[in-house]
Amino acid sequence: MPQITREVVWLKPGQIAERAGVSVPTLHYYESRGLIASRRTSGNRREYRRDTLRMIAFIRTAQRVGVSLEEIKDALAELPDQRIPTKRDWERISRRWHDRLTARIEELTALRDRFTDCIGCGCLSLKSCPYSNPDDVLGQGGAGARRFPH
Repeated sequence: MPQITREVVWLKPGQIAERAGVSVPTLHYYESRGLIASRRTSGNRREYRRDTLRMIAFIRTAQRVGVSLEEIKDALAELPDQRIPTKRDWERISRRWHDRLTARIEELTALRDRFTDCIGCGCLSLKSCPYSNPDDVLGQGGAGARRFPH
């Protein structure tokens, strides 16, 4: 557990949740997934460091652009535990996702630009529609089921 210094401000779950715009159960969920951390008081109540607000903002923003919680966890694992993340820390993480996000933006832009034609065509062809069956990956293996429950 980090040393308590004068620089560290600890907040109650309700305070963090209100300021971050999330629910307290969301905080607990993020904590259970290893995305944020808390400490326990002598009364066994959770407290979060104030810089957890930055972590939550980062998590929510990354989720909005399609980054999975697992990828977010991996990125947060690179951050230092004992100090507030710097602008350089955040820049390093964003560079890692830059190309992927750019490709996603291009894909969504193309979908938006062709969407009217796609819906208007009415075919919804599983063989040729680039939107309902992109690249026909499973169909390349032949007809029939290709996925089985594990």
